[in-house]
Amino acid sequence: MTFAEKMKGLAKAAQKNIVLPEGTEERTLQAARKIKDQDIAKNVTLLGIVANVEAKAKALNVNLDGINVVNPVDSKIRKAYGHEYYELRKHKGMSEEEAFEQIVDPLRWGAMMVRMRDADAMVAGAENTTGKVLVACFTIIKTKPGIKSASSCFVMATDKTELGVNGSFIFGDCATIPNPTAEQLAEIAEASAQSCRTFLKAEPNVALLSFSTKGSAKGELVDKVQQATALVKAKCPELNVDGEMQLDAAIIPSVGESKAKGSPVAGKANTLIFPDLQSGNIGYKLVQRLAGAEAYGPILQGFAHPVSDLSRGCSVEDIVVTCALTLAQAGEEN
Repeated sequence: MTFAEKMKGLAKAAQKNIVLPEGTEERTLQAARKIKDQDIAKNVTLLGIVANVEAKAKALNVNLDGINVVNPVDSKIRKAYGHEYYELRKHKGMSEEEAFEQIVDPLRWGAMMVRMRDADAMVAGAENTTGKVLVACFTIIKTKPGIKSASSCFVMATDKTELGVNGSFIFGDCATIPNPTAEQLAEIAEASAQSCRTFLKAEPNVALLSFSTKGSAKGELVDKVQQATALVKAKCPELNVDGEMQLDAAIIPSVGESKAKGSPVAGKANTLIFPDLQSGNIGYKLVQRLAGAEAYGPILQGFAHPVSDLSRGCSVEDIVVTCALTLAQAGEEN
């Protein structure tokens, strides 16, 4: 069973509700139909002017039966959503009238649906930039208690079944925070560990990666990873985590035994934390392109409730799978 099939199965079992703010975007409309037909979500909500959504669906021969279409402008709950948005933004000088006008933006409305638990998850980005999606999520959904910075991970599925979790790994952060501080790196490790539990259904063995293993090299770059490791160990004493560690020491048992003897993680890591965005982005693409691994993501992590950002070059199936894994995250909230 592929990772995508597993995520669809988890989403079907969870039966959660999803909102898709880009209601007139062609691929999103087609994905909404597939999600409903495959029973991946209990309820699917598209946002937009109803007549426009219906016209685009008709042109695409997409049946909207069983799919909710909501126009925020004339919604009965616009005042309530506007007031909640005002409460969130009044410290920035926003008036209640401004909040009432701005909340009808589809990304803000979708995020508010998730905040108010009228939806369990949101997926967007087929026609909006990552920046716009993240701003709506940061200002309305916000991060989990104790987490200051949201991040991302990739699920990397390889054919090296003797490594990781039957060949699969969590890579974090490969898409969000360019140069994390030690504190942010610790939060990335904590969030990625939860992603390992959610998506790989395994207890995480977390390795904070470096070009050094256990003091074999010195310098600021090594110091940051060492500090992050100490922080996450202190915050999450139950977590199996170690660092700083070179990649081969993290995943190859013989190398781990040689370079980091006695480490609880060396040689068996399934969750790999890269020291910065450059190394993370390069790392996942190397594994994807040279090793032929399947890369699923970026998956946003650290938000109070599940949200996902799409590539604007995504396919219909990409949207379906992203919705499934986001709904699988929602299922973990029970």
